[in-house]
Amino acid sequence: MRSRLSALTTAGSLLLSLFGLPVFTARVAPPEPLIPRNFPDPDVSVFGGTYYGYATGGERERVPYAVADDDGGNWTTRGDALPRKPAWMAPGVGAWAPDVSQRPQGDYLMYFTGARVGDNTMCLGAAVASTPEGPFTPIGDRPLVCEPRLGGNIDPASFVDADGSRYLLYKTNAHPSTIWLQPVAADGLTFTGPRVELLRVDRPDEGRVVEAPVLIKRDTQYVLFYSANHFQSAAYQTRYATSPSLTGPYTKASEPLLTSRSTGVESPGGADVTGEHLYFHAWRDGRREVRAMYRTDLLWTADTPYVP
Repeated sequence: MRSRLSALTTAGSLLLSLFGLPVFTARVAPPEPLIPRNFPDPDVSVFGGTYYGYATGGERERVPYAVADDDGGNWTTRGDALPRKPAWMAPGVGAWAPDVSQRPQGDYLMYFTGARVGDNTMCLGAAVASTPEGPFTPIGDRPLVCEPRLGGNIDPASFVDADGSRYLLYKTNAHPSTIWLQPVAADGLTFTGPRVELLRVDRPDEGRVVEAPVLIKRDTQYVLFYSANHFQSAAYQTRYATSPSLTGPYTKASEPLLTSRSTGVESPGGADVTGEHLYFHAWRDGRREVRAMYRTDLLWTADTPYVP
């Protein structure tokens, strides 16, 4: 029945568009959050059959993390994965948008964003741990990437290509907001070549912001997921761009993947892809205090993503 309704809806939309009439997507019933507490910018990975989620934190929990036995199961928050403050990070603040991956030698690498002591420039740092639960130990007394002249750097993400080559993605804040890709050695810390621009703000609905990159390799193309617009705005959304080549050029999809209207929750963004699911945060109330973690199915046709 659901597939027939979907087909009828699609056919109706096509007829409306053929006659030049506006097409509106109906607002759906809002889903229930997997983690109802504040858990923004979720990074979700599977290590040893267990699901681990890491999120932007605050002063009390620099990087809160949670675990689950399966992707949609009962998530349990466990505490702070980065309890020790990096030497370069300003006191009294948390880490933004952590990304955790396993290195070839078997340990775990965390990228994160923090405010630099002295000038509060947002910079990228790194930490390592022997287990996914940590505690992660910060590496070095300086940030991994820090560019005040470009408005600082946020939202690091790791990507390992099919041939085992490793890369770091991140965003520079200065206008035009830009997402970069830079090759790194197997340790994830040593840069092995210059960075390449993947995409930048160039659409009105992006509101001068592109951020939160996540890169996926499909059989025929690379798919770059990202968030656009300001995270406090109802116009905050999850989008994607595709390219047959790792370094681009990337072609942005004409329509967003997730919006407040299409999901029924406000400002869906900060997304991560794990298996056949898309994890993201959205506001739970109009006061902009709690960004809970949600999940939706991620489907593909001709290596192009869509959500049901």
